[in-house]
Amino acid sequence: MGAAIAAAFAVTGCAPQGYNAADYGNAAEPASNTAASPGATADPAATSDPVAQTDPNATAPPGSGQTAALPDSQVTNKLTGSAVKRMGEVVENEDGFVLYRFDGDSNNPAKSNCNGDCAKVWEPALTNDGKPALKGVSASVVGTVTRADGTKQLTIKGWPVYHYIGDKKPGEWKGQNVSGKWFVIKPDGAKNLTCLPKISQPVAPPADSGGASDTSSSGSDYSY
Repeated sequence: MGAAIAAAFAVTGCAPQGYNAADYGNAAEPASNTAASPGATADPAATSDPVAQTDPNATAPPGSGQTAALPDSQVTNKLTGSAVKRMGEVVENEDGFVLYRFDGDSNNPAKSNCNGDCAKVWEPALTNDGKPALKGVSASVVGTVTRADGTKQLTIKGWPVYHYIGDKKPGEWKGQNVSGKWFVIKPDGAKNLTCLPKISQPVAPPADSGGASDTSSSGSDYSY
């Protein structure tokens, strides 16, 4: 009983201001999944591999792009190493939105495995030239990987980075620990495990018709 109470306080104590379990997509998650297992912080993948590098073949060389340049509204033009309350170190885009990494991807070699509906919920941080403005993020850890559709996605220490459509305001990090696979990324490419809300399902992908997405509801059988 004491441990369960402590775990509950730990979750709400580090959760974002205004935390509501429903915001994380699965208020009915079994109690056994409401806290990370003790081994989570000892996961070797939790910290970026100091020798891991982007596969040279994963990054398209200059001039080899086979897709048309993306409009400015679809690319991530800036990466900023910052800090937010309760979470600490994060990387934000030019609009102040927090970026994430996915355990289903790989960083050595770099590869994104989030496509289709996954990429509608977890929008890739796309780039045309792989040269975003940087502040608080070392250029030595920033690279690109070519996605399945031919577009280029920014990487940090080889890990492809994403935006979560469930985050509605700059500085939010409602994607933390979604599916137990998505985590806020730190400026060095490591997972930020400072706060782990309970494992939850991602929000539903936007409607194909172009209507507004229902980001208040969670998916039921998504694997991402």
